[in-house]
Amino acid sequence: MGEPAGRPPILAVDGRSASGKSTFAARLAGMWAGATLLHTDDIAWRQAVLDWAALLTEGVLAPVREGRSVSYRPPQWDAGGRAGAIEVPADSTLVIVEGVGAGRRELAPVLDAVVWVESPEYDIDRRDAERVAAGETTPDDYAAWMAEERPFVEAERTWERAAFVVAGWPALPHDPSTEFVISS
Repeated sequence: MGEPAGRPPILAVDGRSASGKSTFAARLAGMWAGATLLHTDDIAWRQAVLDWAALLTEGVLAPVREGRSVSYRPPQWDAGGRAGAIEVPADSTLVIVEGVGAGRRELAPVLDAVVWVESPEYDIDRRDAERVAAGETTPDDYAAWMAEERPFVEAERTWERAAFVVAGWPALPHDPSTEFVISS
């Protein structure tokens, strides 16, 4: 990935829903002193499901690439009464952007590297079914999300451009507090 001058590197962690992206990104951020973790779900809150790349670029990644701190409120946050802001301190040592579509082609000019998190379809289906059963989403909302996600992911084929493909649910023995499993 290298060390860009005057700013932190920007790493996208992409993969299908329920593939293990959030878990991987949180583990990496926890192991990297000074890392800042951003979730595309925050950018996309009450926004079109996958139509948020300009908001992320203009509101967050462009200022980070200029070496500036960020305190960004997407327009829908104001409209929906959401408190807070997306924060990136100027002294961040790594910015990790996690979510479906985080490594899309459109964002390539503002990213330094992409990691794809791969998991077997049956694990993804099981975890998504658990989310629906737990009430995190409704069956109709889940079906609408998949109707957008599946063709988007297949069209983007982000795994082909990723610096690493990481196993979201690795079967290999490893210490999850210090190791990641790279897919082959």
